Amino acid sequence: MNTLAVAEKPLMSWSHHRAHSPKSAPFLPMSRAEMTTLGWDACDIVLVTGDAYVDHPSFGMAIIGRLLEAQGFRVGIIAQPDWQSAEPFKALGKPKVFFGVTGGNMDSMVNRYTADRRLRHDDAYTPGGEGGRRPDRCTLVYAQRCREAFKDVSIVLGGIEASLRRIAHFDYWSEKVRRSILADAKADLLLYGNAERAVVEVAHRLAAGEAPRNLDSIRGVALFRRVPENYAELHADDLDSADEGAARQRGDTVIRLPSCEQVEEDREAYARASRVLHRESNPGNARPLVQRHGDRDLWLNPPPIPLSTAEMDAVYDLPYARAPHPSYGDAKIPAWEMIKFSVTIMRGCFGGCTFCSITEHEGRIIQNRSEGSVLREIERIRDRTPGFTGVISDIGGPTANMYRMACKDPKVEALCRRLSCVFPDICENLNTSHDDLIRLYRKVREVKGVKRVMVASGVRYDLAVKSPEYVKELVTHHVGGYLKIAPEHTERGPLDKMMKPGIGAYDRFKQMFEAAAKQAGKKYYLIPYFIAAHPGTTDEDMMNLALWLKKNRYRADQVQTFLPSPMATATAMYHTGVNPLRGVRHGGSDKVEAIKGLKQRRLHKAFLRYHDPDNWPILREALKQMGRADLIGSRPDQLVPSYQPPGTGKAAGTRRPVRGGRMQRFTTKGVPLNK
Repeated sequence: MNTLAVAEKPLMSWSHHRAHSPKSAPFLPMSRAEMTTLGWDACDIVLVTGDAYVDHPSFGMAIIGRLLEAQGFRVGIIAQPDWQSAEPFKALGKPKVFFGVTGGNMDSMVNRYTADRRLRHDDAYTPGGEGGRRPDRCTLVYAQRCREAFKDVSIVLGGIEASLRRIAHFDYWSEKVRRSILADAKADLLLYGNAERAVVEVAHRLAAGEAPRNLDSIRGVALFRRVPENYAELHADDLDSADEGAARQRGDTVIRLPSCEQVEEDREAYARASRVLHRESNPGNARPLVQRHGDRDLWLNPPPIPLSTAEMDAVYDLPYARAPHPSYGDAKIPAWEMIKFSVTIMRGCFGGCTFCSITEHEGRIIQNRSEGSVLREIERIRDRTPGFTGVISDIGGPTANMYRMACKDPKVEALCRRLSCVFPDICENLNTSHDDLIRLYRKVREVKGVKRVMVASGVRYDLAVKSPEYVKELVTHHVGGYLKIAPEHTERGPLDKMMKPGIGAYDRFKQMFEAAAKQAGKKYYLIPYFIAAHPGTTDEDMMNLALWLKKNRYRADQVQTFLPSPMATATAMYHTGVNPLRGVRHGGSDKVEAIKGLKQRRLHKAFLRYHDPDNWPILREALKQMGRADLIGSRPDQLVPSYQPPGTGKAAGTRRPVRGGRMQRFTTKGVPLNK
């Protein structure tokens, strides 16, 4: 049990909004006709989402909707509305309590554009995979339309798009710093992180007649308010001071971040704001933050208290229909097709990878479901999900193997200010036992009707090597030919900026994986992920990675180029050229090389696909400029040939003979190629 949750009111302990709570709806209504069938004259809460409505706990709007329904509220959903006018936002009438607005399971800009800012033409969260069904920055647009529809209804923002844009943030797609999304959306409240605890309290207090501005004591809430007179301010906005607002003092304190205007004009101020925000991320010791936006103060309460196992079970045991809304007919929703036979067993990640948004949204304290809850869900999949053939496609979470891992001492955990429990080395206070996970795997395999249980979530290999028994269990029973794993790079420079372990940990895991596969009589392969153009990566780093790939007979068919997502630490590095993992102050900041130019980003990507004839000209030119023309030639230790054979460079994916054995081909996105 998470000791931090003890002081919080249990999630399911609130008195129901209605004396006689309505019966659970088959699906939360998306039309007036469905409301009439349920006997409703109005909704208490209307959730507006950028995703298609799938009533399943892998979709945020379904979790929040069903949770609020269990609290006695009548909840309706408006999914992917036409945003050209306010009329579609009136479809369910005026909500009595509030509009809840979310962009969906992904940030809408990440969903719609590639790392090279090219428009995607598909959307996995839309029926038929159709692109263009949501606007750019859809949380902001939806909120404005809700305000137009009903001016006096409270608007509450939530979901990952709002969560990652809760303070002034660098926006990669416009190449500028934007204000908090709360300011631009003109909403009343923003709930960040996994917001179950906050949204329940907000709903009950708004329903009781409280004004949104008075909900300033709820964890995980951001709103505009004045700093109370009894609060002492710690000035992290003073870039000439090395203190960074880190001083501890008695009484109520708030840390003042550099203002929106400061971070727009001063890149070191932006890096300072990022550093302080991430340092104040542990619910056990985080303090409120405040950031000036013009003539108003944006106030961020400390992060939400993680859910206990009993609370997690209650959330996942809610009466989900476990299917897309019937209005979609036979249209396929790719994201649903991908996860409908998978099971989430935990939330959070203590890895702290700087390019990843999991920690900023879900936190680094692992929240676990019980074995019983997981087994009940698998039985529901077996009994209720059409097309189930006995194969659970994934059992995991943000990572595959952090289930029930936590700090050995709750007191130490409550005081800790580290951004990662596993970098630069695994913390001696971290319990790395895989015993609970192994036991869960074995129980899941025993469920009647289950033939196979796969692990498709990324395995944290530096933890896995601590448990040879886990590696053996994983390979023997839960791998289906390929296992994805994320070393991300081979060179210490970029790995340090990513907060990732050295390639030696990958090599140890690979040895254990191959030994376990041989013992099990299996022929399995690892699919390693690598990132091109991450901040702190030099051309020489990418060249060395390419040489490592060739030496190890890997060919990447798709590659991942660094995408600066809002609020990530690596995004601060990209925008500012400053390393916020170290102290930030004028004249004393650690500099980071950011790869911004399209030519250099393409070069780094080309190094990952050194074998592609399309890339040979750019690589030959670069190697000559780097003084490494010795790597141009046909020897096995050379990277690219010195000639361009006629007709090459046009047949993408053509396999070329490899001297000395078979070349492994893989995709860094984890999709195995057809033989």
